[in-house]
Amino acid sequence: MDGLNANEQREFAARMERKQMKEFMTMYSKMVQRCFDDCVNDFTTKSLTNREEQCLMRCVDKNLKSSQRLNERFQEQNAAMMQSGQLGGK
Repeated sequence: MDGLNANEQREFAARMERKQMKEFMTMYSKMVQRCFDDCVNDFTTKSLTNREEQCLMRCVDKNLKSSQRLNERFQEQNAAMMQSGQLGGK
């Protein structure tokens, strides 16, 4: 981004923000669909059964924790790569 002027930097940041939001919404939609498909199977009532509700809560919790852990690992790997790149450049 060093070679970009202020307007180009703002546009780049806005594009990255839109891309991140789109990726988040895609991930969220997939999680909702996956958990619904796995947990909801009784369509004889309007409301969820206790079993379905507990299944959904576990499914969402598991997916969010998994996503958080993947993000942490990505950040760890990114930091390690940047550090080794900095050390290799000296």
